[in-house]
Amino acid sequence: MLTQGDGWENLETHAPLTTEWLDEDFDDGYGLEEGCAFALWTRRYIYFPACYDGSEWVASMARNPDGVPADHVGGG
Repeated sequence: MLTQGDGWENLETHAPLTTEWLDEDFDDGYGLEEGCAFALWTRRYIYFPACYDGSEWVASMARNPDGVPADHVGGG
């Protein structure tokens, strides 16, 4: 969110609807996926998990058309 200039104050909804999943760590090394499936919608962006070869991170894209193409998510 910080990379996008976004923040929790812009959060509109999320799935799952409980927040316990926020405490689950992502594994930024290689191995098994540890983070859960989720989606966050803010006023400007949608955030979701991405993974390649077990390394996990959060990816995002604009919520509304903005003319910026989306990069590949996941592959290497």
